[in-house]
Amino acid sequence: MNSELLDFTRRALDAGVPRERIGAVLADAGWSEADTRAALGAFAETDLPLAVPKPRPYLPAQEVFTYALFFTALYVSAWNAGSLVFHLIGYWFPDPVNTRWASASVFDAIRRNVAALIVAFPLFLFLFGLTERAIARDPTKRQSRPRKWLTYLTLFIAAASLIGDVSVLVYRLLGGEMTTPFLLKVATVAVIAGGAFWYFLNDVRRDER
Repeated sequence: MNSELLDFTRRALDAGVPRERIGAVLADAGWSEADTRAALGAFAETDLPLAVPKPRPYLPAQEVFTYALFFTALYVSAWNAGSLVFHLIGYWFPDPVNTRWASASVFDAIRRNVAALIVAFPLFLFLFGLTERAIARDPTKRQSRPRKWLTYLTLFIAAASLIGDVSVLVYRLLGGEMTTPFLLKVATVAVIAGGAFWYFLNDVRRDER
């Protein structure tokens, strides 16, 4: 949080200026609603004539570890789910020119994808439930820095995947190279990346509220 904004808010509260008035002044000065809310939220609402600071969020090692493992399990699950579907599409719609889909290496790759999903996806579900219960008990945990950074990183990766997916679709469409396997692969990426983007975008919006 901006130190100047925080210092101004503290001094205004110390001077007895109502919170609504402080918020209006900051908005007129060009500060965003989120910044204003965060600055005012850093101080408790009390009857004292002085601003009482709330405890600031910190980065406990356990929290960093939990969220790092949570998002790693998410990425591994998403990648292997997409790869598995791609391999199955290639198996169901074999390329008559490329016979490698019938080779043992493809089935080995499918086994690797399934094995990774068996390990990573239950871990993701477990950590998801763990973090959601922790937030339900203490809503301030929604402001966790590791959670925010990794959420925005996930939004970026999902958005980049969707942009690339649509770009390839348009490229093939303009070239008249549309095939059933290609459309199924495009749809796979769109479902996985689009689902992640939609969920975490809504999660960010909940944080802002």
